[in-house]
Amino acid sequence: MIVKKYKDVKEEKVTMEGAKGAHIQWLISDKDDADNFAMRRFRIEKDGYTPFHKHPHEHETYILSGEGVMVTEDGEKEISEGSFVFVKPYEKHQFKNTGDKELIFLCMIPMINKEC
Repeated sequence: MIVKKYKDVKEEKVTMEGAKGAHIQWLISDKDDADNFAMRRFRIEKDGYTPFHKHPHEHETYILSGEGVMVTEDGEKEISEGSFVFVKPYEKHQFKNTGDKELIFLCMIPMINKEC
């Protein structure tokens, strides 16, 4: 069993093309001997965003704090503290901070690769 605080995990800048002011922490990953799922914590600065992208795996996301929009090919949906988002495989998506504070969320993915 592993028990940690998020502040003890290194934060990295999201370097995928199309990202601005986005940061990631791999809270649980294959480095922790997790075979099936990874848990990441994202911090999006004011006016920041993740890339508008898609991939072959799903996301399960829970918004911890802040306000923003979930951008899809069908438009935008507001997200805020307490919102949760399911992103299907190959569904194009982007998390965008539209609030005055940081947008912070947890994102769980299958343990298949380390892309956003």
